Amino acid sequence: MVRRSKEDALATREALLDAAQAEFAVHGVAGTSLERVATAAGVTRGALYWHFRDKNDLFGALMARATLPLECLFQDDEPQQHWTLDGLRDELVDGLRHIAKDPRLQQVFMIATQKVEYVGEQEALRERHTAERATFVGRIERLLRRIAATQPLSLPASQAAIALHALMNGLVYNWTLCGHGFDLVKVGGGALAAFLAGLRADAGRVDGPSTRRSAPLARRARRPAA
Repeated sequence: MVRRSKEDALATREALLDAAQAEFAVHGVAGTSLERVATAAGVTRGALYWHFRDKNDLFGALMARATLPLECLFQDDEPQQHWTLDGLRDELVDGLRHIAKDPRLQQVFMIATQKVEYVGEQEALRERHTAERATFVGRIERLLRRIAATQPLSLPASQAAIALHALMNGLVYNWTLCGHGFDLVKVGGGALAAFLAGLRADAGRVDGPSTRRSAPLARRARRPAA
C-alpha cells in the first residue's frame, strides 16, 4: 500500500508538471495561475501545494525535469584526453543535436526564454537563470584553461567561455523563435567550428575591437565639406 501511495504521488507530480508545461507554453508563466494548472492536471489546489510551494517552485521543478544537455556537459571528472577544441566542438554539437530531437526540451527552452518576465514574484527566476548561466560558463572556462595548457588560445579562457555561451544560447533561442526555420545542427555546427577555429592561437590573437578606421571611412572623414 505504501508503494502504491508513492507511485500515485509520483504520477500526480508528473501530471502537474505536464500541465504546467502546457499552460506556461500557451499563457506564459505570469499569465498562468496555479488553479489553472491544478484544473488542467485534474487535481485539487491542495494536491498541487502538497508537491510545490508556489509557482517558482513549480517552474524550477519543470526546468530540472528537462535539464538542458548543455548544463550537464564537461563535468570535472571526465578523462583528461578529452580536453581539446575538437572535443569541445563535438560535445556542443551533440548538445544541439539532442535539443533538435527532443520536443519536450525545445518547449521548456522556449518557456524559459520567451514566456518569462522578470517582474514581481518571478524576479526569483532571474536568479535561477543567472546561476545556470554561471555554472555553464564556469565549466567551459575550466575546460578551456585545461586546453590552453597544451594548446595556446587566441582569447583568454574567461572571454571565450562567455562568447561560447552566447553563441549556443543565441542559436537555440533563434531556432525556437523562428519555428525551427533552419537546421540547428548544421548551422550551429558550422558556427561553432568557425568560432573554435578562431580560438587557435595560430589563427591570430584577438585583443578586442580595432580602433583603426577602414581606408574608405578615413578618406571620407578627411574629405572637406562642400
